[in-house]
Amino acid sequence: MEDPVLREATASEPLSLEEEYEMQRSWAEDENKCTFILMDRHKDESQGMCGDVNLYINDMDDHSAAEIEIMVAEPSSQRKGIAKEALLIMMLYGMEQLGLRKYVAKIGEKNEASQRLFKQLHFKEVGRSTVFREITFSVQVSDLQRQLLELKKELVYSKYDIS
Repeated sequence: MEDPVLREATASEPLSLEEEYEMQRSWAEDENKCTFILMDRHKDESQGMCGDVNLYINDMDDHSAAEIEIMVAEPSSQRKGIAKEALLIMMLYGMEQLGLRKYVAKIGEKNEASQRLFKQLHFKEVGRSTVFREITFSVQVSDLQRQLLELKKELVYSKYDIS
């Protein structure tokens, strides 16, 4: 996270090592956050960690909705379909394990690659923040049902274990 371009794309602040550890501890204990580390299967295990995918259940009035975000931080792991695959798997997990029915993504105005990705997944623009320079996208699980069911069928016969 020392790369300023990556920090801007993910709306992240630079953290000291101790702050990073503290953030990780708080995430592990927060029942309203869910995060999975992404691995690039084209790299060996010791070099494969390339990003993360996260869910935030932050609408206390609607526990069936969550904010979702993705980060593929390693440039050599980008543009391989990892982000799309991880988002679909995370949304399937959220739907089946957490009862989620709606996903919201907040994406920086300049992050055109991420905007294209979420649009491919049927997310629609629902708002803009000039203060934070970001666009809010949203999708109902019903709009993704076919893709998620196809993914589930594929996962049953694949190398993933989402249980």
